[in-house]
Amino acid sequence: MKPFAAQPGFLALLWLAGGSLLLALAIVGIAFGSTPLDPRDVLRVLMGALGIGDGVSGPVARIVLDLRLPRVLLAICVGAGLAIVGVLLQTTTRNDLADPFLFGLSSGAAAGAVSVITVFGDRLGIWTLPAAAFVGALVSAAAVLTLMARQDGRGPERLVIAGLAVSFLFGALTTWMVFAGDQRAAYSVLFWTAGGLGLASWNNLPIGVFGATLAVATGLALRYRLDALLGGEETATSLGVDVGRLRLLVFALAALATASLVALSGVIGFVGLMVPHLARALVGVRHGALVATSALLGAILLLVSDLASRVVLAPQELPVGIVTSAAGALFVLAVILRK
Repeated sequence: MKPFAAQPGFLALLWLAGGSLLLALAIVGIAFGSTPLDPRDVLRVLMGALGIGDGVSGPVARIVLDLRLPRVLLAICVGAGLAIVGVLLQTTTRNDLADPFLFGLSSGAAAGAVSVITVFGDRLGIWTLPAAAFVGALVSAAAVLTLMARQDGRGPERLVIAGLAVSFLFGALTTWMVFAGDQRAAYSVLFWTAGGLGLASWNNLPIGVFGATLAVATGLALRYRLDALLGGEETATSLGVDVGRLRLLVFALAALATASLVALSGVIGFVGLMVPHLARALVGVRHGALVATSALLGAILLLVSDLASRVVLAPQELPVGIVTSAAGALFVLAVILRK
């Protein structure tokens, strides 16, 4: 079946509708919370911050600008970034089940965060947890790349196996620290490893923006080489693509982008697995349109998941990763039953 993108004007209509939905969800996400706000007041605050109209001051403005707007922006960055990383990894490994957390990145980030929560403590203030998670993710990525460098081949199967081995290793280390460290911190460990957006602030938001920007730039800059890889390694090589070098470059950049995102959001799974498949069904496999559409759908998915996490057990908040994992499990079952 041909993708809908084959129809004239479909891409423009898709992106216009998706952008409008994303804006509406962002406003709803800002308005909803422990203190519900009128969406019209939210719009006035945002327009006032942009210098349009009189705006709204007082507690409402502080809630919107200081608390909820950074959270919504982080959700957009994390959703878009993880979705694009999923596209990159699925193409380079030729594995439809590849996602950012198949290669040990989430396990490394979790180990770094849990070491702070249970062992080392909050020594760098608000930056301690993101910094530790970022370092842990980079260490796990470096371990995978080191294992790959010691192999004669650089095929996708070796990359997957190396990632799984590192993932299990850091998972075991995380479990050991949970039991050996402060048992009173178990709830904090559970909430972070299940993913959440509670760390969002204007101080650390640039980290998330960097991760999303790096993912977008990688996907767009390498789109032609990734398109060549769709025909197989021999075809890509005949077109002048160094497949081994491309695979390592994509993994390294994807690891850096993922580390930047999960350092703030925790382990939010299945976004990078689901969204690329949905985007391909809409716009096909060419990476120019695929990257842009995946970013848009990923941002929408995470905004919806964040809203659901605050509604299901309101006023208590669920970890966002629980919502995305449930949606991802249903998605995989639907794919299996359909094919």
